[in-house]
Amino acid sequence: MFLPQEIIRKKRDGQALDTADINAFIRGVAANEVSEGQIAAFAMATYLNGMTSGEVVALTLAMRDSGTVLNWKALNLPGPIVDKHSTGGVGDVVSLMLGPMVAASGGFVPMISGRGLGHTGGTLDKFDSIPGYQTSVSIERFQQVVRDAGVAIIGQTAELAPADKRIYATRDVTATVESIPLITASILSKKLASGLDALVMDVKVGCGAFMPTLAKSRELAQSIVDVGMGAGVKTSALLTDMNEPLAPCAGNAIEVRCAIDYLTGKSRPPRLHEVTLALSAQLLVTAGMAKNGVVARQVLTESLDSGRAAAHFAKMVAALGGPTDLIENPEKYLRRAPIVKPVLASRAGFVAACDTRRVGMVVVALGGGRMRAADAIDFDVGLSDLASLGAPVRVGDLIAVVHARTEGSADAAMQAFQQAITISDMAPSKSELVQVLTNS
Repeated sequence: MFLPQEIIRKKRDGQALDTADINAFIRGVAANEVSEGQIAAFAMATYLNGMTSGEVVALTLAMRDSGTVLNWKALNLPGPIVDKHSTGGVGDVVSLMLGPMVAASGGFVPMISGRGLGHTGGTLDKFDSIPGYQTSVSIERFQQVVRDAGVAIIGQTAELAPADKRIYATRDVTATVESIPLITASILSKKLASGLDALVMDVKVGCGAFMPTLAKSRELAQSIVDVGMGAGVKTSALLTDMNEPLAPCAGNAIEVRCAIDYLTGKSRPPRLHEVTLALSAQLLVTAGMAKNGVVARQVLTESLDSGRAAAHFAKMVAALGGPTDLIENPEKYLRRAPIVKPVLASRAGFVAACDTRRVGMVVVALGGGRMRAADAIDFDVGLSDLASLGAPVRVGDLIAVVHARTEGSADAAMQAFQQAITISDMAPSKSELVQVLTNS
């Protein structure tokens, strides 16, 4: 007889759950045989007592198997099925370039992405700023677009890891989101349901990161690598700096323009370029598509310079309902906010610090993000021309541009951005932009 409370009791008392316990519990979650109260108790017991790597592997696989697991064999694709996932940040537009770049290098990228919440932006929200682009499609169409364009970026479907959706909804209101075993299982169950051969994880570190400390970021990255490998998927992780926005902009349509400029070669901001190349190269090496990082970077650079990566992006956008000429005519489709105001330096010196979380909240306050899942988004607003850490400035120099719906929201954003930036007489020491996770 299946008794959820007995499984909860074991975890409450600090015992390791066996695979049969975990499978039974997750089957009960998916079948609505486990109540929200029981899910909450299980999540809290796990939060307080943790899980072994073996338990997390079993939990991940059980959540993956609660719904459809994509099978790509019938399509006879001439390359591996690969993906990247990020813990999220401000100005993190990497997915929009990485997917097409890896597709142009011979991989196939079925990317299931999420929406923004809190100070972090969401990949799906960026795509929603493109007229006609559909982030919710059938699995059949999803696979067809991956086959034809090499990449498709959509939202989680009801068929993929449905147990995770129910568990996460409960975690969100019971102060158990931060559990590393539950974060790991949540991320990987959805990724593994996509039928991946290889995955690279981008775990952010710094003041704009989801995890509060470098140690916790490392712990999460190691957990994802260990569990991903234990679940049979080649998995690697990089830790990347989020002590300032990754791109020199933040906001949905604004970031799409940034991605198009990057793919076409119009503008490749150094920080964004290095992180995008590092993650893309790591994915090619992890998947066995390149023998080392040097070769991978050469392949990826050629995919950009030849225009093939941009072509894959354009094909994906058109296949998912967006404009066929978005790459050629972004201004025709990506709207701009009506109020545009410069933010100027109030003193001379160097941009010495950035409260990245507060910068993200400036975009949220403008209407470009959400604090609750049901909040509507204004895709046109945000920030651009962000001064980077270490930049020398004089009084009156431009340190950002605010894009707003109203004069009042623009003025509030200008003031809030000034408070998020520290200008001092001394240039800051540089943070390490990319750290490769090494096994402990």
